[in-house]
Amino acid sequence: MPHRLMAVHAHPDDESSKGAATSAKYVAEGNEVLVVSCTGGEAGDILNEDLPAPAMSRAHRDMAGFRRGEMAAAQAALGIEHVWLGYHDSGLPDAEKGETVRPGTFATVPLEYSTEALVRVVRRFRPHVLVTYDENGGYPHPDHIRTHEVSMAAWRDAADPSKYPDAGEPWAVAKLYYERTMNPRRFTAFYEAIKEREPDSPLVEQLGEWVQRFADRPDLATSHVDVHEYFDARDAALRAHASQVPPNSPFFYWPNDLLATVWPTEDYQLVEARVPTELPESDLFAGIPAEQDVTA
Repeated sequence: MPHRLMAVHAHPDDESSKGAATSAKYVAEGNEVLVVSCTGGEAGDILNEDLPAPAMSRAHRDMAGFRRGEMAAAQAALGIEHVWLGYHDSGLPDAEKGETVRPGTFATVPLEYSTEALVRVVRRFRPHVLVTYDENGGYPHPDHIRTHEVSMAAWRDAADPSKYPDAGEPWAVAKLYYERTMNPRRFTAFYEAIKEREPDSPLVEQLGEWVQRFADRPDLATSHVDVHEYFDARDAALRAHASQVPPNSPFFYWPNDLLATVWPTEDYQLVEARVPTELPESDLFAGIPAEQDVTA
């Protein structure tokens, strides 16, 4: 019987930049993967100046609709299931200009409302593994931080029969992970490899900046999933989000053949577990029987 993984993300495109190859791998192995997008990405800007004119025009007229089409293409590239939680993108206010998050957007909705919405999804899909962001949201975007808060609340409350009794039968997810894509050791390993293979490549300077940028970030990863056979699926999903991911995006700095040798994994931090675990891990489903129903 298949295992089930649920990844909770803030915006469409987050599922493609964080853990996409893991999703593709587990689907290919016969498991079920559900991505939850908490918002529609309506407040996003068009970040790709090379977007063809007809597409650019459609995106300007209907950013929400355009990003739904991009998400559908990314979903197809990865073979995943997908759910919109249904909240409005909070945007990224500029604190130096005195901007604040707009009322009625995801980050301002009372936590119990969005938690109930996510609990309904958890109890319906019944995942064995839940993947989300850490308390900083991966980076401090209001929607990413709220995604963390909602995910943690749903992890706890979905298993509690006294919480949201109309939201379905209780389900205790076996393991909870934070994604750790921005692994400082990963950047350093690839930087050293590209310097040796192509010392005159512009990537040396570009990746050197990334190494410095993340030098002070601790390596908290406990679990490393070998996904090198699925880097192309990840890239296809990223390119599906054409309004957000230009062809020269840093996501494509890493030649996949070299990455497969130097750092073939996507990385995660095990945060909570309701089953026995041994670290480090190479499989997010390690220790979970296929039909594991863990009591809280």
